[in-house]
Amino acid sequence: MQSPELFVVSVLKALVEVAALALLAQGLVGLLAGRAKEGNVVYRMLRVVTTPVCRVVRRVTPGFVADRHIGLVAFLTLFWLWLALVYAKAWVCNTQNLACFAG
Repeated sequence: MQSPELFVVSVLKALVEVAALALLAQGLVGLLAGRAKEGNVVYRMLRVVTTPVCRVVRRVTPGFVADRHIGLVAFLTLFWLWLALVYAKAWVCNTQNLACFAG
């Protein structure tokens, strides 16, 4: 049986991965769609997932950061959060002597 700490860290890591991949996919669809991206159904569906993350990042970033850069800042923030969660997962596995897979 896994520990509750490992479960919480794994769930948080999975949520961060989903949000980061949705941001990445939204950026790629936005590049491919060009100016017509707001009319693209896939882009709007991905925006449903990424809007909460971008709102949080907008609140914590200084005002001089342009709105068009919030997606990139959000992706980089999720990347660093993901790295911290990978480290936390390894730490939980190491301290509790669990046989966990890397990543």
